[in-house]
Amino acid sequence: MRRALRRVLAGEPRDRGLALPLVIGITSVMAALIVAAVAFSVGSLRKAGTDQDWGAALAAAYAGIEEYESRLANDTGYFAYGNPASEFSNPSHSVSTLLTLPTGAAANPAFGLGATGTWATVPGSDGTAHFRYEVDNSRYYQDGTLRVRATGRSGDQTRSVVADLKQQGFIDFLYFTDYEVSDPTASNPTSTTNCAIRYPNSRPNCNTIYFGNSDVIDGPMHTNDAIQVNGSAQFLGKTTTSWKASSGPNYVKDGNVKPVFKFDGDPTYQATIGMPATNAQIKKETRSDLPSEVPVTGCLYTGPTSIVFNSNGTMTVISPWTKFTNTTGDNDTGGSNPAKCGTPGATGLAKKSGSAYVGQTISVPANLVVHVQTVPGASSDVNYTASTKTPPGTDPISCASTTTNNLGYPIKDETEPFTGAYGCRNGDIFVKGTLNGRATLSADNYVYITGDLKYNDATADMLGLVGQNAVWVWNPMKKTTSNNNTTYTQLLGGTNRTINAAILSVAHTFMVQNYNVGGTRGKLIVVGAIAQKYRGPVGTSSNGTIVNGYIKAYDYDDRFKNTAPPKFLSPVTTTYGINTWVEVQPAFKPDGTYR
Repeated sequence: MRRALRRVLAGEPRDRGLALPLVIGITSVMAALIVAAVAFSVGSLRKAGTDQDWGAALAAAYAGIEEYESRLANDTGYFAYGNPASEFSNPSHSVSTLLTLPTGAAANPAFGLGATGTWATVPGSDGTAHFRYEVDNSRYYQDGTLRVRATGRSGDQTRSVVADLKQQGFIDFLYFTDYEVSDPTASNPTSTTNCAIRYPNSRPNCNTIYFGNSDVIDGPMHTNDAIQVNGSAQFLGKTTTSWKASSGPNYVKDGNVKPVFKFDGDPTYQATIGMPATNAQIKKETRSDLPSEVPVTGCLYTGPTSIVFNSNGTMTVISPWTKFTNTTGDNDTGGSNPAKCGTPGATGLAKKSGSAYVGQTISVPANLVVHVQTVPGASSDVNYTASTKTPPGTDPISCASTTTNNLGYPIKDETEPFTGAYGCRNGDIFVKGTLNGRATLSADNYVYITGDLKYNDATADMLGLVGQNAVWVWNPMKKTTSNNNTTYTQLLGGTNRTINAAILSVAHTFMVQNYNVGGTRGKLIVVGAIAQKYRGPVGTSSNGTIVNGYIKAYDYDDRFKNTAPPKFLSPVTTTYGINTWVEVQPAFKPDGTYR
């Protein structure tokens, strides 16, 4: 071709007819190259656009999860909203009774389904990115967790993520305290001394409790007050406080010995976590007339109640004052007795052998919630018993003629730790044993831990203990006074106490009964979480050596990062944290139909 081209250019006459075909051929080759270049360029643009939509769809899915979190933060009841027709919410495709769609001004476009259903628009996307989410709240009624599947859409691309959300609360900490002072009721339960004062304000009538040399907190800790230390205490987990120093670390040191804050070097600031005023929310779980709010009812017991967990998955319950274990109406004006909670009266919960109560042994229901109330004073209440009467269906001596409650506390030779410690009609729980299951026990008054509380399976079983007032580690003593000398004799054999549970005292404290007398008791081993309004002592020491009560050995139950005992009480303001994110196959096509 080059020779022919040279001849044409040289004007050789014999090849004149070759010029036109050559020009056409060269033009065709060049055109083909141009077409290829354009095609490649257009393809690259399409690829770039697809990649952009692919990334934007995932970002939209994440935006959906965050938007749902914000709705939960603004409305703690938002967990009940969702589309009951969603395949994710209802794998069986049946209509869910746990979810309803918000209506009117509260309608949420993110709950749309199908080709004609709505999508929510990602803010700032100029209407090019959208999301939907589907809610599975079936576990909320067990442990406060929610599962959400969010699908993002951009252009012709969709992507989906699934997130597990858990209420952030007291069990996020091994040790939580509202005020770093001793409970004003520790020595005088009728005290009205106001110790609900935060450092650095003056609190002259209240005893500040310091973390000292022997204290080891092996897990996350938070206090709404200032952490005060007077020794080489060790804080091995993330430590936070709602007190902020004007300069230097966020703790107060008494003396020259520096504590150890292993996680961040020093405590970090975190906003105050509000304590609820009461544990009435747990009692609500025993009402049978609120199916949308309480789909699975718990068990209500009345008056002093003993619960012993058995490793075979049963529990032995003694509750002589109980008449109805489920109630209806705001004032408990109606009642019923589901078999799972036992049978009230002399053939069941108040059954006796000789002169002693033996109660009834029943299976631990799945995700058991128990509330023990004080004998009601209103005659309209179905569990009311007049103050002059004995427990219904039984024939023990009445409260007016005895210094013990119907369960036998105080025990023989025991000196009451304070007047009225074992009120005859009080809503007190006395609990011990080996739990095989998941349960939360709540009391109007005190929770007494009368022996070891362990799990049959430490990977599956879980217990919550919630006292409106103190949660006591029972430590009975006999007080003897002779020649102006007082001695205390331990009435419990052995040493050490093991408690596996999430513990919360709403209005008071977690502490050891008779912590300051009677000599040493060994180690108080708590595996779980402890939350309290005031600090509670468990022993006394001299020069760093325990002389009465227990040495603390507290360890966090890491499972509480992701789950909780059934219906365990939450802070006043509940926020949700995301435990896990995972991308899954897109749930919807770009047209809105399921894939």
